[in-house]
Amino acid sequence: MADPVSDPLSVSTHPAGPAEPVSPAVQDALDRIGRGADEILKPEELAARLQSGRPLRIKAGFDPTAPDLHLGHTVLLNKLRQFQDLGHQVIFLIGDFTGMIGDPTGKNATRKPLTREDVLANAKTYADQVFKVLDRDRTEVRFNSEWFSAMGAADMVRLAAQHTVARMLERDDFAKRYAARQPIAIHEFLYPLVQGYDSVALEADVELGGTDQKFNLLMGRGLQEAHGQPPQVVLTMPLLEGLDGVQKMSKSLGNYIGIDEPAIDIVTKTMKIDDVLMWRWIDLLSFEISIAEAVTLRQGIDAGSLNPRDVKLRLARELAARFHGAEAADLAVAGWNAAVRGQGDTSQLPLNDVAVPAEGLRVAALLTAAGLTPSNSEANRKLKERAVRIDGEVVEDAQRVLQPGFEGVLAVGKRTFARVRLIAG
Repeated sequence: MADPVSDPLSVSTHPAGPAEPVSPAVQDALDRIGRGADEILKPEELAARLQSGRPLRIKAGFDPTAPDLHLGHTVLLNKLRQFQDLGHQVIFLIGDFTGMIGDPTGKNATRKPLTREDVLANAKTYADQVFKVLDRDRTEVRFNSEWFSAMGAADMVRLAAQHTVARMLERDDFAKRYAARQPIAIHEFLYPLVQGYDSVALEADVELGGTDQKFNLLMGRGLQEAHGQPPQVVLTMPLLEGLDGVQKMSKSLGNYIGIDEPAIDIVTKTMKIDDVLMWRWIDLLSFEISIAEAVTLRQGIDAGSLNPRDVKLRLARELAARFHGAEAADLAVAGWNAAVRGQGDTSQLPLNDVAVPAEGLRVAALLTAAGLTPSNSEANRKLKERAVRIDGEVVEDAQRVLQPGFEGVLAVGKRTFARVRLIAG
């Protein structure tokens, strides 16, 4: 057994390929698993386990810190599904215990722990949503309170003894906070240990996580070795940029697409991303567009024979279909085409009620009330630019008033629109 305070991070991080030749089937599996991955530690170990032919145990943990999953979460879910399609068993671990500690990753201050009630409520919605991506028959949904609730204080002390403060302070976010003299609570040091011990409890062969989780994932390797288990392979995935194309997708930043959002919202929001981000999303989110086809599509766009809008719309439809089915996705695409390209029936769009005064509301104020512009001044600017349309016709009269009872499609520019019904209120 390894020394309990040996360095659990002292593993090779070189992304070299397998040292031994592998079968064509294993090489194909490695290629599929490697698509979009940031790093695999260690690929030769993964190849050897795949070569064994036994179903592997693939783990990914999710702390239920918010009730809804978004596309950023599905980067990991998609990779889990790929493992399932290759015949492996996925463990979707809900961190109901770790969620009450609070993940310090990337934080410059101590994160407020969630209450037990919050954790359980959010965990239920996670369990309801993940099977929009994962195969239920090849998924174990587990809660890490299963083993931590049974651990006593002495057990936790023994776990804490398997790592040193010096090594913990080498973690980037802890190091920055310590150097800046910002408080680090003792319980925050427990988080990587607890996440790592999950891998021991589950006897994981592979653990997936975002690039910001690398320290915690490697902790699992070290603790497994300390407990006499073969160390897990670590696979990190990039953090998906949100709609702004800059910051990672986050509900708190408002740059996200929730997987429970209506199909039309998934389509319209996806169509708003820029053309550069589109390729990143295809690489990390698409099952239907292979790497080879993506190269061909880019060549077509560069040659001017293909419109990037059509590729983006294909991606938007795929995402909507994944979470809502093909019929809903087709209706959403039809609604988008009707509103943006004037092709089809706008009645396919969802109807949103907007309360207005009994005497009605001017167009600029209505655009703001409907959430299509951030302010009346921005709405007026768009009116002057002739970028506002009502039922497909450009609006030039800024004094135009729309009365309660009006129903139609308001559009600002080429990508922002809504079908509204005005009600007195």
